[in-house]
Amino acid sequence: MWAADRASQALGMELAEIGPGRATLRMTVREDMVNGHDIGHGGLTFTLADSAFAFACNSYNRSTVAAGAEIRFLAPTRLGDVLEATAVERSREGRDGVYDVAVRCGDRVVAQFTGRSREIRGTLF
Repeated sequence: MWAADRASQALGMELAEIGPGRATLRMTVREDMVNGHDIGHGGLTFTLADSAFAFACNSYNRSTVAAGAEIRFLAPTRLGDVLEATAVERSREGRDGVYDVAVRCGDRVVAQFTGRSREIRGTLF
């Protein structure tokens, strides 16, 4: 799945860890990711969390898509910050799953994301 994820790669994300029901991705806030307030764009923090969620819920080799997601921004990010998003499965029943993603900058949690997944037909490989 990583090899085909051009969006995550274009944003400079790195897949740091993956296992059943979990994944960790990293991304550095670049100059083109800072908004008019001179802080990291929240949409890109969301995208990092969403990518970690996608890898975690697809880690069972069952094609899975997002059914919904929400995020709480807890602290701003800045140019040069290295963000790490860790997704962990909270529950998985039938074709539905719920995943929590914490986005950190060092020891500080900057965002909390919750994603709901739905398995569709097929496998990844």
